[in-house]
Amino acid sequence: MTRALPDPGDIVRTGVVGCGLMGLGVVELFARAGLDVVAAVRTPEAVERSRDRLGESLGRSARRGKISDEEVSACLDRVRFTTDLFDLADRQFVIECVPEDRAAKTELLGELDGIVKDPDAVLASNTSSLSITGMARSTDRPGHLVGVHFFSPVPAIPLVELIPSLHTDPAVVERTARFLTGPLGKEVIRSADRTGFVVNTLLVPYLLSAVRMVESGFATAEVIDQGMQRGCGHPVGPLRLVDLIGMDVVSSVADALYEEFKEPLYAPPPLLNRMVEAGWLGKKSGRGFYTYAQGRP
Repeated sequence: MTRALPDPGDIVRTGVVGCGLMGLGVVELFARAGLDVVAAVRTPEAVERSRDRLGESLGRSARRGKISDEEVSACLDRVRFTTDLFDLADRQFVIECVPEDRAAKTELLGELDGIVKDPDAVLASNTSSLSITGMARSTDRPGHLVGVHFFSPVPAIPLVELIPSLHTDPAVVERTARFLTGPLGKEVIRSADRTGFVVNTLLVPYLLSAVRMVESGFATAEVIDQGMQRGCGHPVGPLRLVDLIGMDVVSSVADALYEEFKEPLYAPPPLLNRMVEAGWLGKKSGRGFYTYAQGRP
């Protein structure tokens, strides 16, 4: 039986830029909430690839009994993929989910500021570490830019970090919070605009410590993960988590934290940097601290 969708409130037309792991998860989240979605990618090949991956993800949810086959079709009908940013002109909420690169995100938000026509539209960044205040300088409406940090997998993880900049209008913060908790059904924690926000400021030093243990030969990835899972009750060990997040993402967040605070515990270990250079990015590349066959270690 098809479930009733929540009241979407005043935001019904959404846009997502970037359809990597995080971006496509946000697209699926919006579609399953009954929202109209325009998803912008770089190339026509990425359009086809993203549409196929979305269908596969929704299909897995249907096979697990989380949604019906009718809902899968309805979700796909709600999403339009495009290579033209100007297709986002009528959106009420647009979130960028491009890789964690300050210059790229800042440039993109400046472009979106000139494209999105609704003067009340919310522009959001899904950054996991970068300054919202710094990126807001690229727009003519810094009061409407806010950080919205989802966690992967986006449809499954209930938490979202909401980060206003020094410029963000309090009314925009409240409107975004209602959007996240209402139709999207998320739990929201608010963070000050400082690198790493709440979760990554605590999480990343822990992950880097685990990498250093492997690097020094003190313990293997398997031993470290078993220790934290069986000894501390963590659902997944730190090295498996690094693989799931991606070496490149962990390294980028660590770089941003170290740049801001200059604390040695935030500096990415050489082993992490070498693995990024080798293209061993974790589960998404098939090799990290573990090797993966069909997504399984």
